[in-house]
Amino acid sequence: MNHYYFTLNISYQTFVSHYSGAASSVVVHTDNGLRIQLPAVRFRPYLTQIGVKGRFRLTTDQNNKFIKLEVL
Repeated sequence: MNHYYFTLNISYQTFVSHYSGAASSVVVHTDNGLRIQLPAVRFRPYLTQIGVKGRFRLTTDQNNKFIKLEVL
């Protein structure tokens, strides 16, 4: 398994207006400088009234297929 760590800070209004489409994605930069693109739907469980904010860990398999996304 691979683990990628990153911090995200997107306001509620920005998330809803830009990422609410079915095919929308969010691009993040990991602590190691990697650029990762994830479907916005993966962040919806973490959307609050202030937006999507926090430190995250993305876990993927050896083929970089999504396993889980969690807030740290």
